[in-house]
Amino acid sequence: MNADLLAIRFLFASAGCLAAGALIWGVTLLLRRRLPALAAQRSVWLLAQLAIAATFVLLLAPQTQRLQVAPVFEVDASAIADGPAAPALSAAANRVQPLARERSWLAWAAWAWMLAYAAGLAAAALRLWQGQRMVSRLARLGSPLAGLEHATSAAPRAIEVDAPVSPMLFGLWRTRLIVPLSLREFDPLQQRLIIEHELTHWRRRDLWWLAAATLLQVLFWFNPAMRILRNHLAWSQELGCDRDVLRGRIGLERKAYAMALVAQLRMQRAALGHAMGHPLGHALAFGGVRSDSMASRLALIRAPGLARRAGWTRCAGLLGLGAAFAANLALQPALAWHDHRDSVAGRSIDCTIMIDAATGEHLVEQGACDARVTPASTFNIAVSLMGYDSGILHDAHAPAWPFKPGYSDWNASWRSTTDPTMWIRESTVWYAQQVAARLGADGVRNYVERFDYGNRDLSGDAAAPDGKMNAWFSGALQISPIEQTAFLRKVVNRKLGVSPHAYDTTAQLLRLAPLANGWDVYGKTGTARALRPDGADDPARAYGWFVGWASKNGRTIVFARFVLQPRDPHSAAGPALKRAFLHSLPATLDTL
Repeated sequence: MNADLLAIRFLFASAGCLAAGALIWGVTLLLRRRLPALAAQRSVWLLAQLAIAATFVLLLAPQTQRLQVAPVFEVDASAIADGPAAPALSAAANRVQPLARERSWLAWAAWAWMLAYAAGLAAAALRLWQGQRMVSRLARLGSPLAGLEHATSAAPRAIEVDAPVSPMLFGLWRTRLIVPLSLREFDPLQQRLIIEHELTHWRRRDLWWLAAATLLQVLFWFNPAMRILRNHLAWSQELGCDRDVLRGRIGLERKAYAMALVAQLRMQRAALGHAMGHPLGHALAFGGVRSDSMASRLALIRAPGLARRAGWTRCAGLLGLGAAFAANLALQPALAWHDHRDSVAGRSIDCTIMIDAATGEHLVEQGACDARVTPASTFNIAVSLMGYDSGILHDAHAPAWPFKPGYSDWNASWRSTTDPTMWIRESTVWYAQQVAARLGADGVRNYVERFDYGNRDLSGDAAAPDGKMNAWFSGALQISPIEQTAFLRKVVNRKLGVSPHAYDTTAQLLRLAPLANGWDVYGKTGTARALRPDGADDPARAYGWFVGWASKNGRTIVFARFVLQPRDPHSAAGPALKRAFLHSLPATLDTL
C-alpha cells in the first residue's frame, strides 16, 4: 500500500474520531443529566469509547466507491488515426501520462500528524508504565497485612504500606491490595466497609474493564473524549461498588461508610498521586476518592432508590449511545477516504502494473494499484471466455445477433447486427448482456467464482424482466489493477478451467497490431465515470482501463493500466489511455 495514502487515510480517520468523540460525549452528557443513575453504568462508558474507536477503524479501512459506465463510444485509436478526430484523440492521449510523484501538502500534513501521533502514543505509554512502576515499587516496600479485620481466604494478597495513599487494587493477573497504615485509625466498621469495597472491585473484574478503557485512552490519546469517558468509567465503577457494598445495610452502616469516604478524601489530598501529572495518577489501579465524584457517591448512599432504577437506565443509555453512533456514521462521508485515492480535487491519479506471466514477478508497479473499481468493458474478456466455453459463442464472427429495440443503444454503431469481433472492438454492451442472459444468472455467477474475478459481487444482477445483467458496469462488480493482472495471468497460463477453444478465440479477438520491436500485444479498453458522494454522475472525471498482455520469444508480460483523470468530452478515457500506453510500451518492454 502506498505509504502516503495510508498516512492521509490515518489523518482523515483521526479527524473523524475527534468528531465522533464530540458527538458521543455530548449525547452521554445529556443522558447523564436526564438520568443521574446512568453514572453508575460502566457498560455505557466503555461502549462509548468503543464506538469512537470503531468510527476510527471504519474510516481507516479501505472504502470503495461505486462507479458506472459512461455512455461513451470506445474505438480503436488506430482505426481513426487518419480521420478528423485524430488531433483531439492525440491531445487526449498526450495528457494521459504517469502521475508525478511529488508529495502534496496534504501528504506532508498527514506525515506530520503521524509523527505527532507516534510521539503522543509513546508519551502516553510512558506515563502508564511509570505509574505502574511506582505502584509496584510501593507494594514492594510494604509488608503483609496483619492486625486488621479482613477476610482474605480467596481474595488478593493484601499489603500494608506506611504511605499517605488510599486503599487500592492493582495487577490484572496477580492482583494485590495495597492498604495504608493510616487505615488502622479508622473505626473497625469503616475498615471492614472500605476493604469490602476494594474486594468488590476484584469480584466484579473492574480492573479488566479499566484496562480496556485505559488501552483505548492510550491509543487515542489525542481525543479528549477518550480521557473523559475513561474517567467516567472509573467513576461508575466506584459508584457500582458503593451500591453493591451498601445493598441491604442499615442506616448506621451507610453513615459510617459515608464518613469513611470523606476521611479518605482528606487523606488523599496529601497522597503521592494527588498532584495532576504525577506518575501515580496514571497507574492502572483502583484507589482513592475524587472530590468531583464525592457528591454523587454520597447521594447514592442517602438515596439507595437510584440503584433500583439501574436496569432501565442502562437500556436508555445504550439506546442513546447506539443512536449517537448511527448518527455519527451518517455524518462521516465527508471525512471518508475512498480507495480510489482521489483526495485532491482536480488531480489525476493512475496505476501501471506489469507482471511476468510465468513467474508472477512484479516488474513494474506504480500508483494506487490495489483500488477496486468497476471493470467496465474489460469484463468482456471474462464474458468471451464464458461464451466460448459454454458454446454460446462459436468463432470470431458467429453468432451475429441483430439489434432489437430495448437494447442498450448509447452509441449509433450499436444499433446494428453485431458479431463477436465487432462486440470486442466497439464494447457493445447489449451483446455482452445477451451472452450473460443465455448463461443465466447462476451460470455467470459460477464462472465469476471460478475465475476469482475481483470482488465476485453480482448482487446488482437480479435478472430484470428483459433478462439484462449489468453488474460489471453498474458498480457492483469491482476489480483492482492487481486483480486484473492476476486474472489475465491465469488466462495466459490457461489456468481458468475453460476449453482451449475459449482461450484461443478470446485471444484472437483481443489481438492488436504487433509492436515495432516484435512484441505481439493483446488488450481491451474500458471507460467509466466516477460518481459523486451523493450517487450522481460526476461529469468532470472519467476512469480509463487498458489491460492485456504482450508476448515475444516465449515470454509473456501481463499488464494493467488504470487512470482517473479530467473527462475529455471528445474522447473516451480507455482508448486514449490505450494509445498513450502503446506509444511507450516498446521502450518499456525493452528494459524488462
